[in-house]
Amino acid sequence: MSAPPDPLDLGGVRTYPLASRKSKVSRADFARPLPRGARVKDLLDALPRVLGAQALRDLAAEVLRAGGAGKPILWGLGAHVMKVGLSPVLVDLMEKGFVSGLAMNGAGVVHDFELAVAGHTSEDVSAGLGAGEFGMARETGEDINRAIAEGDRDGLGLGAAVGRHLLARRPPYLEVSLLAAARRLGLPATVHVAVGTDIVHMHPACDPAALGRATHLDFRLFAAEVAQLGGGGVYLNVGSAVLLPEVFLKAVTLARNLGHDLRDFATANLDFIQSYRPNANVVERPTRGVGRGYSLTGHHEILVPLLAAALIEGSPVAP
Repeated sequence: MSAPPDPLDLGGVRTYPLASRKSKVSRADFARPLPRGARVKDLLDALPRVLGAQALRDLAAEVLRAGGAGKPILWGLGAHVMKVGLSPVLVDLMEKGFVSGLAMNGAGVVHDFELAVAGHTSEDVSAGLGAGEFGMARETGEDINRAIAEGDRDGLGLGAAVGRHLLARRPPYLEVSLLAAARRLGLPATVHVAVGTDIVHMHPACDPAALGRATHLDFRLFAAEVAQLGGGGVYLNVGSAVLLPEVFLKAVTLARNLGHDLRDFATANLDFIQSYRPNANVVERPTRGVGRGYSLTGHHEILVPLLAAALIEGSPVAP
């Protein structure tokens, strides 16, 4: 066995002047303290110009450019976004023109409906599971399934069907319903369902044929929206780690298969944990070589209002 080598002699190490080196962070990128009475714009300007803070600025700029160019601004929402109280912020963005289309999963419909009808949502799963009562709220199961069946009969997708039902019913908290707001404003709202994942599928009122037709129609409508993203549109995946990233990826390939030019667009994933599917299927794969992708990590209840404020203050028509 050979002897260990002698320690390296550092006397011959080559160095260079620090001033000649390119660095990733400079003093000009640092945050600045805010004075009392500062506006949201001042806060955004004061954030460091690195990593997530810069990504937030860049994403806001992408959305503002899309709005100015008349390109789609599509929001894909996981149900947790509604559960943490963000519906009023999103309705306001819809009314101000920062949302051209919504996409949800089936759980999003449940929470949107319950918030509009009862003013509360999100049951204690563990408390109800043992007795077989989890997901068995009568109004939720009966009304959502009735809305889907009636909408399917009239040729509506799932999102439009529930939005129409809520507008007609006029529940006491209608103003927080994203689906009702979309219907009122004439914006597409699509719902993408995996059968068996939502509590309404357990109810006897569920019509599986109507459910399947309505959500498949919504997929085709969503794909039509995605097909228009080229040339400056934006798709934001907010809080959906599995279902909507998969739906978006299929919509992208369908649009390209049919000859739509999906280049020069932006995507973003906003979530409190960065997961494989949204980063692969929203941020990376669809934009590779043809667009820009952003990942922002943080609590929805902080990140979404901050982005909303940036958009409102950054808009030339903002009050």
